[in-house]
Amino acid sequence: MKIGVYSERPDERAFFDHAAQACGVELVMCGAVPDLSNCRAAEGCRALSIITTPVPAPLLDAFYAAGVRYISTRTVGYDHIDVAHARKIGMHIGNVSYSPDSVADYTVMMILIAVRKLKAIVTRAQGQDFSLGGVRGRELRDLTVGVIGTGRIGTCVVRRLAGFGCRILACDLRENDAVRQAAEYVPPDELYRRSDVITLHMPATEDNYHMIGRESLGKMKKEVCIVNTARGSLIDTQALIEALEDGRVGAAALDVVENEAGLYYNDLKCVPLKNRELAVLRSFPNTFVTPHTAFYTEHAVRDMVEYSVRSCASFCRGEDNPWLVF
Repeated sequence: MKIGVYSERPDERAFFDHAAQACGVELVMCGAVPDLSNCRAAEGCRALSIITTPVPAPLLDAFYAAGVRYISTRTVGYDHIDVAHARKIGMHIGNVSYSPDSVADYTVMMILIAVRKLKAIVTRAQGQDFSLGGVRGRELRDLTVGVIGTGRIGTCVVRRLAGFGCRILACDLRENDAVRQAAEYVPPDELYRRSDVITLHMPATEDNYHMIGRESLGKMKKEVCIVNTARGSLIDTQALIEALEDGRVGAAALDVVENEAGLYYNDLKCVPLKNRELAVLRSFPNTFVTPHTAFYTEHAVRDMVEYSVRSCASFCRGEDNPWLVF
């Protein structure tokens, strides 16, 4: 049984070798980012493992013509795949789960970076400016943190925040008892109104596209801190920039941004950045941006590779597949 692999990173190789041996499959390393120029490398593979690179309709058609019937993305989110077209042509899609602790730990770090103004402190210290003006922070125990999305990652974030003594508000279509032990579930508008910090933990869907936009930002406390380790499309970037410029948002810590595909995970230090809004965000002293690395721990990468290979093998064998989306 052959399984194709695209966008394999060097740090994943040992995990792929181990997963292939454990599942009894042969891996075909198809090259870097999947596109129409290298899709024929997948011929003979009924399933593929990819990561967060765009898979539009023409590429899905090409993979289908090559005999591929299942695509597993080594991520929780699958919004980079044209799922409507996949359904139309009969291409099945799967995602993976991985240690929620990786993103939860990172989220708490990002919250602390925002409320303690760490970017400004570090930037100034690098220039030997050790003065205190403008960098006084706030303590979490004095703040209310709103957590939007209380799935596996959001629940872990709530548990960690409870140790800081802050007030915690939560919002989700599906409430859970573990979160209720430390947080109060409230409607979105109430969370916006009461929170000093808002952190996002939901997948990208049509319903929550730009859920943080001009209208919702207008309902928030002045100088609210916005943290996003979920998906860039949850925030209207232009609206956020405007709110940062006029002081309505006091700080932002963003591990994901809109239109990050083709930028993140590449060395671009000698070329112009082809995302004007990202360049603007990076220029603000109160905005901390990282390149979609909240997930990036040894434990999480091992989970992502192993579950993707197992998912592909299960699909090909007609076995129960817990990672099958459709």
